[in-house]
Amino acid sequence: MFEFLFKRPADKSDTPAGKSAQASPHPAPAAAQTSALRAQQAEKVAALAGDEAAAVEFILQSDFSELRLAAAEHVHSAAALDKVHAAMRNTDRRVAKLMQSRLDALRHHQAELVRGQACIEQAQVLLKDEKLSPNQVADLDRRWSVIAAPELAGQFDGIRARLAQRLEAQVSLQRAMIDSLTALRALGASDLRAAELGERLEQMAQAHAAALAAPEHTSLPRSLTNEFASEHARLTASLGALEQGQSAVIARETALAEWRATPPGAFNQEQLKKAWQQLPPAPKDAAADLQQRFEVLLASLPAPAPSAHKPKEARKGAPAQAPDQHFIDTLDAMEAALQQGSLGSAADMDKILKDSKGTRLTPALADRLAHARAELKRLSDWARWGGNVSREELIKAVEQLATQKLAMSELAKKVGSMRERWKALDTLSGAAPKSLWERFDTACSATYAPAAAHFKHLADERHTNAAKAQALIAEAALETAKLAEGESVDWKHMAATVQRMRLAWSHLGAIDRKDKKRLDQEFTDALNTLQAPLEQQRKNEVAEREAMIAQVAALDAHDRHALDTLRALQERWQEHARALPLERKSEQALWQKFRAACDAVFARRKESANAADAERRSHQEAKDAISARLEHAASEPGVAAQAAKLLREAAAEWNAIGAVPRANEAKVEKRYHAAIAALQHHVDAAKRDASRAQASALRDKLRLCQELEAQVAAGGSSADSTDWAARWSALPALDANYERTLKARFDAALAARGEGRAAFAALLEKNRAPLLHEVLRLEIAAGIDSGSEFARERLKLQVETLQSSLKSGQKPGNQAAQFLQLCAMPALVDDRTASRIEHLFTRIAKDGK
Repeated sequence: MFEFLFKRPADKSDTPAGKSAQASPHPAPAAAQTSALRAQQAEKVAALAGDEAAAVEFILQSDFSELRLAAAEHVHSAAALDKVHAAMRNTDRRVAKLMQSRLDALRHHQAELVRGQACIEQAQVLLKDEKLSPNQVADLDRRWSVIAAPELAGQFDGIRARLAQRLEAQVSLQRAMIDSLTALRALGASDLRAAELGERLEQMAQAHAAALAAPEHTSLPRSLTNEFASEHARLTASLGALEQGQSAVIARETALAEWRATPPGAFNQEQLKKAWQQLPPAPKDAAADLQQRFEVLLASLPAPAPSAHKPKEARKGAPAQAPDQHFIDTLDAMEAALQQGSLGSAADMDKILKDSKGTRLTPALADRLAHARAELKRLSDWARWGGNVSREELIKAVEQLATQKLAMSELAKKVGSMRERWKALDTLSGAAPKSLWERFDTACSATYAPAAAHFKHLADERHTNAAKAQALIAEAALETAKLAEGESVDWKHMAATVQRMRLAWSHLGAIDRKDKKRLDQEFTDALNTLQAPLEQQRKNEVAEREAMIAQVAALDAHDRHALDTLRALQERWQEHARALPLERKSEQALWQKFRAACDAVFARRKESANAADAERRSHQEAKDAISARLEHAASEPGVAAQAAKLLREAAAEWNAIGAVPRANEAKVEKRYHAAIAALQHHVDAAKRDASRAQASALRDKLRLCQELEAQVAAGGSSADSTDWAARWSALPALDANYERTLKARFDAALAARGEGRAAFAALLEKNRAPLLHEVLRLEIAAGIDSGSEFARERLKLQVETLQSSLKSGQKPGNQAAQFLQLCAMPALVDDRTASRIEHLFTRIAKDGK
């Protein structure tokens, strides 16, 4: 029971230094002082009112974690956060974590501001860019959408609104240009007069110039502006011809109106025909109507009178024959051809009629023939004049082709069609003058020159492409020869070579048709020969990849080596992929299957891990319940008697529970051991209190025995037996051995006050020396200095004790038994001995604390 009384000074105490206050016999004042300090610091926290500097100073000086955390709510600046975080990083985890989270939030906000400023700078650059496109603005919006910077939102919205205005202006300008082009095309198909058409063209030209001078003119498609300019130039060029045609129509209509208003006898047919031929030609769309109206007018006039004088040839010739039916039919055909405007057929018919010599014509036939030949001459003159006009137009059209940005093929086609039209005019209108032909041929040659150079360049390119194709075929044949020699094959290089040659062949360009088919066949044969072993190797590689997929699918997700095996398979997959790439489609399909199999393994492991985590969490809850039960037991009074049982039961339950989450394992273990330590400390404190009470009672009863024995030895009787017994009974009971020993000593001294006083006094005097000896022995055991007067006896006793233990092979005697003997020994003690015994008890009480 009193083992703590006999610990040596060098032994460490079971009570931690930090917990000495709990064992203090007066804990209440310290607790009250702590509560007062806490209340004082709480008032300081309440008075902070957003004062960051005061909050930082308080956090660095406060000893209460909850008050530090409350004061940390007032810290927001980066410098203060850094200062508090550095100070609390190893002291207060909650405050350090709060400071770190706010620092992270500040850094994130600064990063967002930097990104937002960069986005605004990009928007300003776009705002100054002449060639702003919607794609650039869309990219800008995507960048801004992931930025959280409310401070910059107003500035960005202002710039974004200006960008939107520019885009709206671009759209409006483009729509206006499209509408102008549509109106210009509609204007070309309208029947407006030349003056009105010219006025409309001038207005559209001004609108087009204003569009080209607009701030957003760079957004207009070049093709749209070129097409508008081309269409406007075409209509402007046709304006002169339209004015001439309209003037001719007006002149012919005016002449017809004057001739209708003139009396019938004022003109004859010949005069009107000559006047009609001298008028400027009308456009084709109005010429037929005007000619028909002229024919009606001409038919209403009388024919010219026949000449009275016959030609000399008619008078000199033989009698003329009457015209046969063939002549009449030929004349009818000639008139029909003239009516239809077929000058070539009419000219052929006139040659046949001229060959019919010696035919006597009736006046009616002669008049018909003369009228037909006059009409043929008139139409031939008109055709010749119209042909020359058409040739002039052809020359102008050819010259204008050079100014139009046409494709070379279209240019060549147009020049060829112009030459065909020139030949057709030769057939219809007769041969052209040499000067016109030279002008036309020069214009065609000059216009066709870029196309000729272009086609020559294309021919050279085709020859170059054919040479490149032949080089590719030769390279494929060389690779095939290397493969046939049995050299080690780098399949990755082989696959890259095949892909490169196939891509190069697809990018060759045009080749002459006569060589294209032959070269294609040669390249296909060479590539197939080269690719055959590669395809076989790829089939083997596909089989190998399928086998790896099957291995992954067969893995047991719960096996501890599953992840190592899976990583090894993934590395093998990468090695195979680097060694021989498959076709992209096959590679992607196999990779998707392999990845799905790997994901399935990870998913199964994740499910197992989740189940294990749930089980560990339940284990943690059970262990936390055990710790809570122990903590509750440690706070209850009178638990010392049941502490051992509680600890055994808690240890058994704790060992029966499985593992807890690894992240919380240290925390759970720490709480459990802290609860055990608190309970054990409670038990130990109760034991120490009981031991101190026993020691105090032992000292008091020993003093009472010494006082009674001193009175007996002195022969006095100041108090009766009842008083001494009452004083003994007032003291607490001791342990059975000590109670029995001291009670026997007390009763012996109490009984010796009668007749046996002399014998008992002699015994007391006799035991004085043994008592000193035992006191010295206990002082040696307790490590107490006995004084200089006892140095020799102390050294001698120590030597004797050591020799006795060495001879017997046993340790020195039991200190509890020695102390019990000291208590049982009745002896007289002087003040020095009593002081030594008091000092011994004082040391014993000190060791017991």
